[in-house]
Amino acid sequence: MTADPARAALGGAAPYMPATALGTAPGRALLAGRRLLVVGGGQQTYGQSDPPVGIGRAIGMLAAREGAAVAVADVDRSAASDSVDRIIADGGTAHAIDGDAADPDQASQLLARAADRLGGLDALALNTGIAAGFGLSGTSPADWDRVMAVNVRAHFLALQAALPLLEPGSAITLTSSTAARAVTTTDIPAYATSKAALSGLCAYAAKEYAPRRVRVNVVMPGLIDTSLGRLASLARPERDATYIPLGRQGTAWDIAEVTIFLLSDAASYITGVVLPVDGGLLSIH
Repeated sequence: MTADPARAALGGAAPYMPATALGTAPGRALLAGRRLLVVGGGQQTYGQSDPPVGIGRAIGMLAAREGAAVAVADVDRSAASDSVDRIIADGGTAHAIDGDAADPDQASQLLARAADRLGGLDALALNTGIAAGFGLSGTSPADWDRVMAVNVRAHFLALQAALPLLEPGSAITLTSSTAARAVTTTDIPAYATSKAALSGLCAYAAKEYAPRRVRVNVVMPGLIDTSLGRLASLARPERDATYIPLGRQGTAWDIAEVTIFLLSDAASYITGVVLPVDGGLLSIH
């Protein structure tokens, strides 16, 4: 008897891992001509020697493969530069920008510098996210405020600064988490609350941007195999035993593929949507 109900239902079949999930699929020119800023496009390793690619980095790399010129912004200059180096090595065009997206002055400068480097902006992927604290009693007010600043305020500031920059037909994505709805998957209340807040922020931004013909959507990753995900599993080992109907944790490439779709004209009639990308975690019980 296998420990994986999804695999048991398939007669023991291994999870399906297409080229898109592995990051090896060729580009299809979905973002040809787009000028994209990825905020939070670097990657932290959390001391891991060989971590999988992170979501922000995967978005930047895949967007370039799909034809976009990319600006990678991160508070860590070396992390942003590493992402840019990988994009260029893959044949893409990219620029590194450093700054604190949660700081009002620096946030507006990030947007302005990206528009200057790229000759304008028509795509924005907001991917800043941290976790701090453990349980209500183990979360300090400083933990709470720091998480809210990076996970929510940074998104708000970018949306605000982008208003005069984005042209009609532009698109924006915010990166949330299924922790916003399935709190059994986390013991970090600040993280779950901050990710839930993005749904409301998206709805309002989509309304305000709609007359300008700019779309705003949320991508909601489930349990994803990233360096942060692995750190979370170390703190909470039962995370890796969570039942996922499709039989595996996601990859950053899975999230990047959906993000690129929402930023492309293939999604030109989609706005104000929160799209779970979770292998059925939220919907199939």
